Amino acid sequence: MSKRKEGKIVGRLGARYGRTVRNRVAAIEESMKRKHTCPSCGHRSVKRVSVGLWRCDKCSFTFSGAAYSPTSKVGDAARRSIRKETVV
Repeated sequence: MSKRKEGKIVGRLGARYGRTVRNRVAAIEESMKRKHTCPSCGHRSVKRVSVGLWRCDKCSFTFSGAAYSPTSKVGDAARRSIRKETVV
């Protein structure tokens, strides 16, 4: 009898923790592991180094962001307010 492989990234969890939790973890990890756009060079090659640290593979630009994504809603709001103050 062969072992059945799960298709999603959370296949390692098997039948544990419930469907809702596994779906949430899958959504977070899939968005975390994909490549993001670099704020410095604009190339799509930003990867997560550790919690909150992100690095562009092309220009080696390292910056801080959210734990699971390079930007957060709070950071975007702060950036917009700073931009608004400098323009006025």
